[in-house]
Amino acid sequence: MDEGIDKQAGESGAEVSGQLDARAEKGEMPAPRRSSMHGCRGEAPAPRRLNVHGRRGSKPDSEQLKARSKAAFDEQAPIYDEGMQGDHARALYPCILDEAHRALEGIPAPSVLDVGCGTGMLSEQLLSVFPSCHLTGIDLSPAMVERARARLAGRAEVREADAERLPFHDGVFDLVVCNDSFHHYPDPDRAAFQMWRVLRKGGALVLGDVWQPAPARAVMNAWMPLSHEGDVRIYSETELRAILGTWFQRVRWSRIGLTGCLVVASKG
Repeated sequence: MDEGIDKQAGESGAEVSGQLDARAEKGEMPAPRRSSMHGCRGEAPAPRRLNVHGRRGSKPDSEQLKARSKAAFDEQAPIYDEGMQGDHARALYPCILDEAHRALEGIPAPSVLDVGCGTGMLSEQLLSVFPSCHLTGIDLSPAMVERARARLAGRAEVREADAERLPFHDGVFDLVVCNDSFHHYPDPDRAAFQMWRVLRKGGALVLGDVWQPAPARAVMNAWMPLSHEGDVRIYSETELRAILGTWFQRVRWSRIGLTGCLVVASKG
């Protein structure tokens, strides 16, 4: 980060995020230096912009997509933990926890951020595995946030917030987890940058999401703009590596079952 951003230490996290967003809109989003494919140091490539159909070009109506997501998950909140809507997310919990354990090994009191925390079920499991961790959850849905606060009962801070505008200072978390949420973000490049930004050097992002083979993915991505849940895109391995690799030094992708994937990305 440049000197101008470093001097924001006395301002609120929301103000910092807002200023970074303003810089991004002007094309001034800071790019970390990282190793190229050939091992040489160089500037990270500019983020790719994909619209909901996967073509470079104009962004979708992000506020409309977010409003759909918020309304859908407000409605699902009372039944999400037991209903079919949460089946895919719950299936990925063991994988998220295993990678979290590897990422936090040797850190006595880690700081963890759960992006898209939903009802707080994954956050609760993280607290069980890491009882000394300082955990924060964020979600776009007010009803999900209410459920998470009730479940966690003061053991974690839960905020209503946007993954593309994280209200936290730079470098405050050892681990960011994001489960079954990334395919809802209208601007995945901005969300990836925000998660990179709030991680400490050496920190890790553990991301679980939906996956489909190419033919099914093409059909789903053609339909997704019509989804009432604000779905944006199912990403291929190549796409996720490109989006996260803009900011993160190492990106490891693996397929989970028939319809899931897990990505672990490290901040150098």
